[in-house]
Amino acid sequence: MLRVIAGEARSIPLKTLDGLDTRPTTDRVKETLFNLLQNYIYDCRFLDLFAGSGQIGIEALSRGAREAVFVEKNKKACDIIEQNLTKTKLIENACVLKKDVISALPFLGSEFDIIFMDPPYALGVEKEVLASIKEHSVLAEDGQIIIEADLNRDFSFVTDMGYEIIKEKIYKTNKHVFLRS
Repeated sequence: MLRVIAGEARSIPLKTLDGLDTRPTTDRVKETLFNLLQNYIYDCRFLDLFAGSGQIGIEALSRGAREAVFVEKNKKACDIIEQNLTKTKLIENACVLKKDVISALPFLGSEFDIIFMDPPYALGVEKEVLASIKEHSVLAEDGQIIIEADLNRDFSFVTDMGYEIIKEKIYKTNKHVFLRS
């Protein structure tokens, strides 16, 4: 069962999409992620790409993010994000975009302090998404990007794109790569 771990919506259970189309981040991994981000969440603008159930952006809102934008192309997943936002009473500070990430990025129009992306591992779209984030100035000057990825995914290409890996957190089956521009 997914739930909000901390903040104003603490312990509220969240719905998730049935089937194998999404792989929700486990509570343990989510808790570790937000422990690493705790000094950056309050009053930030948070962008949740490939949002799935919306649990990462909802956790950010629950912990004090000013705003969260969720980008997800699956209609059923978008419906679940909206249900979760309503259930947690966090919908006022949220925007759900039913769009493909690459087509959504040019229209976001403003800089985000934290961008979290968890694309389907098999797609291998990280490089294309990072290029679009840079091209459309989606990341704030002091912002950071967190990518959830397969353990074997190589991110050495990011330095050629003008990004710096500031941290890498390895878990049993996946990892979080933290980038700055």
